[in-house]
This record gives sequence, structure tokens and C-alpha cells, in this order.
Amino acid sequence: MKSNRINVTESFLPSLSEYNQYLKQIWNSKILTNQGQLLKEFESKLAIYLGVKYVHFVTNGTIALQIALRALDITEGEVITTPFSYVATVSSILWERCTPIFVDIDPKSLCIDTDKIESAITKKTRAIMPVHVFGIPCDVHKITKIAKKYKLKVIYDAAHAFGVKINNKGVFQYGDISVGSFHATKVFHTIEGGCLATNNKDISDKIELIKRFGHQGDSHYLLGINAKASEFQAAMGLCNLKHINVIIQKRKQIFDRYHQSLSNIKNLELVEIPKNISFNYGYFPVLFPSEKIMTKILQKLNFINIYPRRYFYPSLDLLPYVLNRQFCPTSINVSMKILCLPLSSTLDPNINKSIITTILDNL
Repeated sequence: MKSNRINVTESFLPSLSEYNQYLKQIWNSKILTNQGQLLKEFESKLAIYLGVKYVHFVTNGTIALQIALRALDITEGEVITTPFSYVATVSSILWERCTPIFVDIDPKSLCIDTDKIESAITKKTRAIMPVHVFGIPCDVHKITKIAKKYKLKVIYDAAHAFGVKINNKGVFQYGDISVGSFHATKVFHTIEGGCLATNNKDISDKIELIKRFGHQGDSHYLLGINAKASEFQAAMGLCNLKHINVIIQKRKQIFDRYHQSLSNIKNLELVEIPKNISFNYGYFPVLFPSEKIMTKILQKLNFINIYPRRYFYPSLDLLPYVLNRQFCPTSINVSMKILCLPLSSTLDPNINKSIITTILDNL
């Protein structure tokens, strides 16, 4: 008899009694959405945790990226980004009628190769949208220099980087806006949700308008959208924020087991965490020698009801609806042979061992 299905991650859930304490507040207030008290409390605590002045909690990370572009008046032109990310990074650019310009990735960090950004800049370039891939920060200092030199805006897709710090400075403090995703599969989640973080009050005020239809009362100021999150999502966020340090600590234990067993295997490549980084252990990516070997191991794991995921496949420069082609060979190569292994704060150590054994036995 096969064991229960093991997915690439398992969402952390607080105790029902803990969540119910917030539900009682919702029932007593009878306020379910529209910037309720729990949402305001959550935004305030998020700002402290992330080390930024202003945080806007919205219904998901994708709409947060779109709002970020709008808030910076980027409604046309080119946006430089990475081809190695989840599709939401590029779809948000396309939805806002901008043109994504792909710059290939660094083969070690898997983040955008900052040495190649300047050659991609044209008169039409309006912004750079880098991604902290798997929580490994981009070269934020070099990106800042490039942006200042060419007077470009920077929006960081920090969907994977909740709790990550560079020399004890949170990654959400970089860029004009940093965007987070709190989807249920993330290290920190609110079931569905996302955020925009900024230290600029004018940008923050504009985000506040955009996310709520662009008006205050009967006064309409600009074109907005409905990105409001509910009190129920905020309640989950308040619960999970209390546990985030323990969640990261437990994930580190699983991550370390993988790393100790696989780091010295000649046929495997692992993404290394820079020494100056406080990490969140959100993912454990492994690069196999070839797509053929990766597929073989994926099938072996699936047979015993274990389901890693091909983060990220395909490389975004190959999407059929991206019309302006800039083929990125490093990203394409990586995307064909990478797997993220199951990792969560609740993963059974025995499952952890089974995954490692299956990989080693089939290389």
C-alpha cells in the first residue's frame, strides 16, 4: 500500500483554537473586508517584521506586481526581467501592456545576471523587475547602481524571499517597491495573499488608492482595481507571523539533511546560500546532469507517491504568448534539468531519507 501523497510542500496551519480567537473578533465586529481592524493590525506588524515604513496587504502577489507597475506610472515601454521565475512575473508585465525584456541568469545563483542588464537597456526601458529566486537575493547593490545611472525604477519580485536578509537588512527594503506572495505554498502564507512594501510615502499613498478602485468616498482620483484582502486572510497572517521563526527553523533541519547528503555528489549541482544571507529555507532545488536523468528520478519518486516540482519550467522566454524573443540559453538549460524537492516544516524525516535514497540510487 502506497503512503499518503507527499507534495513539494505542505502549508503550515496554526491550531484551530488560535485561529478561532481571530474569527471571534470578526464575528463581533461584523466587518469582513474593506480595510478592517485585523488587516490594519497585520499590515502594521508586517512593516515591523520586514523593516519597511509602508506595507499594503493585498489579495495575491500577482496583483501586487501589477499595482507596483501602476504605482510607478509604468504603463508602457520595456521592463527588464528574468526568464527563470514563475509565470506571474512576466504575465504581470504583459497585463499592464508593457514589454518584458529577458536577461539571462547567473548559473550559480539562478538570479538575473547583473553583468548583462546594461546591454539590454534601450530608450524604451522603464524599469527592472528582478526576482530573488528560491529566496537567494539578487545582486541588489549592482542593480541599484544601474537603476540610478539610467534613471530606472526597480520592482523586486520577492515572492520567495519572506524573512530573508542581506547583512541583517531585510530584502524588502530594497528597490522602489518590493512585492511579496503569501500563497499557501509559501514559507509564510495567508491562504491567498500578497503585499507591496516601500519606504516612499508618495508611492504608498498611490498604492492605497489603486488597490481600492482609485477613489476615496465619492472622490475619484485615478484608475484603480479591487485588490482588497479580507479579515479572514489577515487573521491567518497574524497567526502564522507568530510562528514564522519556528517554521523557518524546522525547514532548515530538512534543508540541512538534503544538503549534507547531496552536496558532495559529483553529478548534482546545488544552489549555495551566500555567507552574508539570513535564509528562509523555502526551497531545495537540485540540478541534475540532464533532463533525462531528472525525469527518471521524478518518475521513481512519483511511483512512491512523492511529488517534487519542476521549478521553473519552461523558461519564460519560451512562452508562446511572449512575442519578442530573447532566448536565454542558461535559463533554458537550467529549467530542463531542475527539481525542487519536497520541503516543509512538517516533513517526516523518514520521507526526507527516502527521497535522498531514491536520488542516490538512480543517478
